[in-house]
Amino acid sequence: MIRIAAVGDIHMGPDSQGVLRPAFETLPECADLLLLAGDLTRHGTPEEMRVVAREVRDLGVPVIAVLGNHDHHDDRPDEVSAILRDAGTQVLEGQGTVVRSGGTRIGVAGTKGFGGGFVGRCAGEFGEPVMKEFVRYSRRSADALRAGLERLGEEGCDARIALTHYSPVADTLAGEPLEIYPFLGSYLLAEAIDSAGADLAVHGHAHAGTEHGMTSGGVRVRNVAQPVIGRAFHVYHLPVREPAATGAAAQQAG
Repeated sequence: MIRIAAVGDIHMGPDSQGVLRPAFETLPECADLLLLAGDLTRHGTPEEMRVVAREVRDLGVPVIAVLGNHDHHDDRPDEVSAILRDAGTQVLEGQGTVVRSGGTRIGVAGTKGFGGGFVGRCAGEFGEPVMKEFVRYSRRSADALRAGLERLGEEGCDARIALTHYSPVADTLAGEPLEIYPFLGSYLLAEAIDSAGADLAVHGHAHAGTEHGMTSGGVRVRNVAQPVIGRAFHVYHLPVREPAATGAAAQQAG
């Protein structure tokens, strides 16, 4: 059994140093890796990300992260990503990585993602250049996620996980105002996940949303924003899959 710990939207600042560390130090007892689903800081400053880095350094399990919109606010994503990497965290943006736990190969493909909405109520690549670029940015993120998952499939991973900040489905947004759904996620991410195959998708961003959802292709989606899960992290269990299996056939994640 593969044990995936995940949390997003921890929004740390100088006054929150040490808040999560005691819980994170229990991870080797209950999880094979930790996924951070973005919005790790409040305003994306290096000072804030150094707080996060101290929380996740030397935890005894691999840590993999994507950035969120808050982590981009100060316009220094490369700098704050480097701070996390210096602490031993892998930061993904359109890439995939493989974690080995015992004899198991766990593949994680990650991207921040972006908005645009969901089928029937989504933005189109039409009109003003800024609107077209909005949709193209979402599409580029989804295409990178698809490519990352496909490469992990070719590498014969026992399980594949899609890690994003923005949501791939509307299910996990239930509780948020309908008016802001287009700014909370994009169906393009779900299309990428279903096309490439995955066993689990985790995201954050929707603080008032719902934990459980599913893509139309049957991949289980979990909103791990801390205000939603109500704890330092949640652990999801996945069976060890045959390399050719897809998420649509996977057993239920916790």
